[in-house]
Amino acid sequence: MYRAGVQSFEELTNIPRSLRAALEQEFVLPDAQADAVATASDGTRKLLLRYGDGVAVETVVIPDPPRLTLCVSSQAGCAMGCRFCATARLGLRRNLSSAEILSQVLAARRILQAQERITNIVFMGMGEPLANYENVVEAIEVLTAQWGFDFSARRITVSTVGLLPQMERLVRETPVQLAVSLTAPTDELRSKLMPVNRRFPVQALVDVCRRLPLPQRRRVTFEYVLLAGINDQLEHARRLASLLRGVRAKVNLIPFNPFPHAPYSRPSEDSVRSFQQELLAHGVHTTVRRSRGLDVQAACGQLALAHGVGPARSTGEARAMGSAATVSGE
Repeated sequence: MYRAGVQSFEELTNIPRSLRAALEQEFVLPDAQADAVATASDGTRKLLLRYGDGVAVETVVIPDPPRLTLCVSSQAGCAMGCRFCATARLGLRRNLSSAEILSQVLAARRILQAQERITNIVFMGMGEPLANYENVVEAIEVLTAQWGFDFSARRITVSTVGLLPQMERLVRETPVQLAVSLTAPTDELRSKLMPVNRRFPVQALVDVCRRLPLPQRRRVTFEYVLLAGINDQLEHARRLASLLRGVRAKVNLIPFNPFPHAPYSRPSEDSVRSFQQELLAHGVHTTVRRSRGLDVQAACGQLALAHGVGPARSTGEARAMGSAATVSGE
């Protein structure tokens, strides 16, 4: 069912017809209808998917040979309120079920070319994955099971704004990779950018990351969105390096990707490079994320359904504004 991507129980010809009929009566296959597919000049493909109740999300296929990464959503909208993310403006419509999360993988596979195969999955689309913990973990079980999609857990990453109790559970209960959105080295600045910091302050977040029972040779990835003139100065880099001292950490710098009416701007390449070099000089392993799909508004933090999440529209009308497509690069 998962590997072949069947769309009806009648396609399961390796089991008796009577069993297929019984399954049809009792169960529903994971499915999502693609209202639109936008293809960027770099080959990134963004799918606008709509579920039976009219709720819509976006899923992004990101080519980075030899990898092909799928960015999936865990919620319709988001309640975290991060000021640098367009999704926050949607608010939260609802959680996605595990079947709805998995249906994004099936829908993405249907648009791939014959030689393409998804190699990596990142929970970096719409929503806060750990605010939908049980459904996300159930989806991870199917993604990694031999009877499911049979993905390697090393190739699945869950990104969170830092919900501390769920972070600790995720590391204990699953073997997937963890990424934490940090974006500021101080409480004053992070609280302005990320309201979640009022519940889980910077130092508490880092302390939890320091004591996570990570397997040997694994690190926590800290995602840091660089905002011109806000958090991209060398002093911020030095404070960040000091904050992360003693943590098995990797910092992934994400130059801000603008969206309509955004209150921030993207830093210059020189600023990004200087920030990275300052962290490296302090012994912090640091990479810069290369945004993909910018010309179809499919880069990190741009996800915002232009027409909301109301009744289904025709493919031509269901234009989405953006998604969370990104890849990491040195």
